[in-house]
Amino acid sequence: MNASNHFLKVLLLNAGNGFYRMQRYAVGDFFGPVDLGIHLAYKHHSLNIGAGLLAGSVLPGSNRLIVTGISPCWHGFYISSMGGAALVFDNLGINMLSILGKASQPSLLYLNRTHGEEIEVELVPVQPDRIWSQGRRGVYAVMDYALETFAARYEDDPRVLAVGPAALCTDIGAICSAPLKKGELTHADTWAGRGGFGTKLLQEHGILGVIYGGTHVDEDFCNRSVADQWFEDKFNQRMAAKDMEATAKYRFDPKFNTGGTFGVNYASMEGNLLAFNYRSIYWSEEERRNLHSRLVLDHYLKQFNEETIVPKQQRTCGEPCAAVCKKLNGEYKKDYEPYQAMGPLCGVFDQRAAEALNHHGDTLGFDAISAGGVISWLMDCLDENLIAPEALGVEGRPRWKMDDFDVTHDSMHNARLGIALLDQMTTPGGKIPLAFGARKFARRLAREKGKAVRDRFVYLAFARQGWMVPNQYWTPGAFAPMAIMGKYYMHYGRDFLPPRDLGRECARRLVQELMLDNMGMCRFHRGWAEEMMPDIVEKIFGEKKRFLRSIHLTAGRIASRNASVFWEPERVADLVAGFLKKKKTVDDIKNEALDRWIDFFDTDKNAAAYEFWYEIHKGIHESLREFPD
Repeated sequence: MNASNHFLKVLLLNAGNGFYRMQRYAVGDFFGPVDLGIHLAYKHHSLNIGAGLLAGSVLPGSNRLIVTGISPCWHGFYISSMGGAALVFDNLGINMLSILGKASQPSLLYLNRTHGEEIEVELVPVQPDRIWSQGRRGVYAVMDYALETFAARYEDDPRVLAVGPAALCTDIGAICSAPLKKGELTHADTWAGRGGFGTKLLQEHGILGVIYGGTHVDEDFCNRSVADQWFEDKFNQRMAAKDMEATAKYRFDPKFNTGGTFGVNYASMEGNLLAFNYRSIYWSEEERRNLHSRLVLDHYLKQFNEETIVPKQQRTCGEPCAAVCKKLNGEYKKDYEPYQAMGPLCGVFDQRAAEALNHHGDTLGFDAISAGGVISWLMDCLDENLIAPEALGVEGRPRWKMDDFDVTHDSMHNARLGIALLDQMTTPGGKIPLAFGARKFARRLAREKGKAVRDRFVYLAFARQGWMVPNQYWTPGAFAPMAIMGKYYMHYGRDFLPPRDLGRECARRLVQELMLDNMGMCRFHRGWAEEMMPDIVEKIFGEKKRFLRSIHLTAGRIASRNASVFWEPERVADLVAGFLKKKKTVDDIKNEALDRWIDFFDTDKNAAAYEFWYEIHKGIHESLREFPD
């Protein structure tokens, strides 16, 4: 296989009139769904759904489906992805679907390709409210409806992308998909959650869901003995052995006697736990560790281990993979960030309560992290009497008092309050209007009820209205002024780095993560993929140098549109200041730069926050201006 005779094939569909055509882009000019996605997004304002060049190959983790476009909530170019969904997409014989225009009526998009025939494309009008209210409701009802309507047309199992009511009423609607097994939907649902692309799919293009599949056979790389030799040359291990080693955390980590992002993160959290809308950052280390021990280790995590890890309730996202990272308890899938944002951050520390809240948010089709950040903020305001319950259309206030916190009953009380808040966000005329985003809503509340309301809402600001709830890690990198935030395009380690160095490290992570996303590789396999991917591109396509240059150029192109805004909520500055003090007083880090920043924050918090933010910004920009020869 050689790049000179290989092309990225894009199905360009105008949803407004139903016309479609195939466009070919030479490999070398573009390498995947990210660099081609940014080109199409700015040319057509399209929503782009694509697979990497290695989809369908023997390489584990190569079947991630990548979604790109201008984000409705971030208001800049954004990249979201979901595991395993590119394996079926590859059977269409294309690399990308690019959707332009808007259907005159809400519709389901049907895509099918049988062997060597042309792709069948059909837009079928539907009534979203009727579908969302039937059966399993929300996004799950959309998947069920699409399969009931179209599954008989496919020779092999298709896959469905679906959106829910959150896509109609808010800017943080996600796209959900679940793999099928023997024609039945599994509970290992996967999400292109961050960035609000479910909102974009429905509001800007009029599409409620996409069902796709086929039997087209591509020239995929399938020589396992050759791949094994590449791994032997690099790591002295065969491919399967190296991948098992690299994905240990996501399967089972014997160091913590648990597995998955939920298990390993909570087992190692200790005093870094974020709870009660980040209020825990103001507590002493002893108080945080007591909270972690009593409510997480002895209950929340214990339940997870007993119900999920011990009985080995785990699946893949739909592709053959050693990680089996989808940790389940019946119909409930457990990942760290959703079960953190709609868990401890909201005062929920019990699996039954967290399941109820997370499943309700999933059914409505929310980006769970952003929705969790919003409801934890509103709960904080309710608890502090900054907002009356009736102003938000709910009854009562959260139970956040730790002195007599009942882990079962109080968690369920808080979960039910969270469910009521989510319902207000997705009810036409509800008391929590998020059509223009939570940042705009927070501004309105601040004008009516005082600045303290907005200062409790932890979000990152971009351009005039863009916003994003950060990843759930207590580290300054999670609040860096990067052009894309809310993903792992930043340094989220807990080590202290001077802010200029932190900016450089964030820029380096952006480049590495872009490389994986542009090849459709799951980041859970980054332990080998980051090192090997350029060499694999060289061996298969003969284009290593152009590939590396394209990644740096794409990173620079993204960074050139960086409209990050200095931290608006005061609590973000408090999170950074608290992290620095914790490094010194708890971790006993002896560093002159650390001491200077702690003194600066103590003397003038606002001035120190500005300086810290700008120093990260400098490190980012000076790094992303450097391109390889």
